[in-house]
Amino acid sequence: MSQNGLFIAVPSSEIRLHPLNNNALRHLFCSNSVPGEEPPAKVVAPEPAKKPVKEKHIKEMELITAQEFASVPAYMKNRMTYEQINHFLQDINKAVMAKYKIIHQPFKTLNNQARKQLGRYKEEETQDTKGQYFIVEQDVKEFTQVKVDKRFHALLGILRHCHRIRELRGKGIVRYVIC
Repeated sequence: MSQNGLFIAVPSSEIRLHPLNNNALRHLFCSNSVPGEEPPAKVVAPEPAKKPVKEKHIKEMELITAQEFASVPAYMKNRMTYEQINHFLQDINKAVMAKYKIIHQPFKTLNNQARKQLGRYKEEETQDTKGQYFIVEQDVKEFTQVKVDKRFHALLGILRHCHRIRELRGKGIVRYVIC
C-alpha cells in the first residue's frame, strides 16, 4: 500500500508469497478488490438502441363538406344523404388503412393470409400507381361491410366528382387512386 491508502499495481511475477499465508496475500495483491468487499460488478456495454420504427403516413380522403355535397348534381345523388356519403367515405378510408398497414409491415411478421394478400397487392400495382395509394373492389369486399353493387358505383361517382378519387383502368382491374 502507498502512503495515501491506494494499492500499487505490481506484476504477479514479482510477488513472493509467504508459505503459511498464501491465500490472504494472494487475495491482497492479485485481485483488484479489497478484502471484505464484494467483487466489482461486471461492466456490460449497453446494447445499441433499436432504431425507432417510422410509421409511414397513409393518405386518407377528407370528408365531403356540405358545400361540396350541394354542388353534386341531383342525378348523381339520387336519394343519398350527406351522412351516407361520408359514412361510405369512412369505410373506404378503413379499407385503404388496412391494405397499406399490411404493405408497410415487415414481411417476416406477416401470417400466411397476409402474405397472399401482399402478393396480390404487388401484382395489382403498375407504373401508373407506383407511389400512390389506391384500392380495388376486392379490397373493399375484404376490409369493409360495403356491398359492391350499383349504389357502390354511384357513390364512387360522387367521390370522383368531388375529386377524392380517380379511376385507373388496366389489366382488367379498376384501381381507385386516392387524390
